[in-house]
Amino acid sequence: MTTEDRLPAYATSPRPKRVKRVRLALLVSSLAACLSVTLIGQILSGMVQMVFGLSGTRVLESDYGFVNGATMALMMAGWNFILFFITVPACALALGLSVGRFPHRGITARKPYLRWGAIWGAILVGGTTFLFGWVGGWATAFGALFAGSLVGASAGVFCGYLMHKIINPAKQLSDMDINVF
Repeated sequence: MTTEDRLPAYATSPRPKRVKRVRLALLVSSLAACLSVTLIGQILSGMVQMVFGLSGTRVLESDYGFVNGATMALMMAGWNFILFFITVPACALALGLSVGRFPHRGITARKPYLRWGAIWGAILVGGTTFLFGWVGGWATAFGALFAGSLVGASAGVFCGYLMHKIINPAKQLSDMDINVF
């Protein structure tokens, strides 16, 4: 066996058979991503506003650009569902070209699904909020990047878990097909 033929530890077979429910998992995970980004953004935005309200400071009138950017990113994430016609296809495309290919490659472990879901969530949400935060300067942009990446990674872990549960690659790839015809 040469080094090219050696498989990674998380792969089960060199040429896995056809895997079902990948498109269903992409659709459901993309819809769940849109909803979970909205819920996480709303919850964290409310918590930040409550903390600032208890301290007697207005949230967006603080002198700290980083805090303004983070607050703006949480508010943008909280209203993510309004642009669902853009965010759902973007998430489906990102997941389909990365995590959606894992079952066809024989990857059955849960960790790669969670990891890459978090990475793509952080890239999509953090990158979008970073671009909009750029209007306020460097500090605002990096605050938006930090908060947006946090929200996106949290939602991405959930979506990766959901994809793994729907596809169930270990069961599909280990089932034997005994059809005669």
